[in-house]
Amino acid sequence: MNWNARPDRAKNPTKTLALFFICLSGIFLGAAEGRAQNSTANDRSAGSSSQDPVVSEQEIDLMRKDLRAKKKQVIAANIQLTSAEAEKFWPLYDEYTAETVKINDKKYGLIKTYADNYGHMTDQQSEDYVRGMVEADESASELRMKYWPKFRQVVSARNVALLFQMDRRITQMIDLQVSSQIPLIEP
Repeated sequence: MNWNARPDRAKNPTKTLALFFICLSGIFLGAAEGRAQNSTANDRSAGSSSQDPVVSEQEIDLMRKDLRAKKKQVIAANIQLTSAEAEKFWPLYDEYTAETVKINDKKYGLIKTYADNYGHMTDQQSEDYVRGMVEADESASELRMKYWPKFRQVVSARNVALLFQMDRRITQMIDLQVSSQIPLIEP
């Protein structure tokens, strides 16, 4: 079966996700380039520093909001909804997203703690980091299962499956981008 041949759909979710990934890469590469430029400027003005400058909380919040908006656009472009379905779906989706943000806040907190302690993490900090990330992954799966019946009351099982499939892929792409910016723990 040719997964890319979908004459019944005007848009191909794989292409839409690829476009999202390209935009996401641009955001992260832009942030990395900005950090590199700031680092070079700081090195010239204040002497060489071994610590990379940190992206501000405000920049991260703006980036996360932008990613959520792009994610919603990708989903809207791929899920076929009637007017009646859309009227019920989007408020529920926004509720789901708000709960997802809470989970991502915990993940971001763990990453921030990791970054603050990188290079001198204790065994306990390392264990807390791993446990926290696993718990965040479990919470995301539990949230999808919690919302499955809620979305199912509004749209077809096929549309809910597509929503969660896209949600997982986008989350995986974001996680890949974030993890590629984080150095591995030093032995």
